[in-house]
Amino acid sequence: MDEDRAVAALAALAHADRLAAFRALVQAGPEGLPSGVIAERLGAAPTRMSFHLAALERGGLIGSRRDGRRILYAVRYDEMRGLLGFLTEDCCGGRPELCGDLAALVPACGTEETCR
Repeated sequence: MDEDRAVAALAALAHADRLAAFRALVQAGPEGLPSGVIAERLGAAPTRMSFHLAALERGGLIGSRRDGRRILYAVRYDEMRGLLGFLTEDCCGGRPELCGDLAALVPACGTEETCR
């Protein structure tokens, strides 16, 4: 991931509603969720949620697909991993032991399959 993409992704996450929506989508897995379900879970107005989901999509962190009349949103796990890699690639000035085991910080990832 290059610096411009990292900045766009971080900017997209730099709002409480967008961060909450992104986290909900991470939990939902590759199947994703409709915008209305995300809005309901987060107690947000559907139009406001659509605005925030569009920002996350522009930031490259999520994608959308049509399913009948609904639009489903899902995390682009490759982009999420790219951002995490970008943030940690120069971990602690070449002393990775200072960063510890970053994978251990993600208890929700029970299997590699759920983290794809």
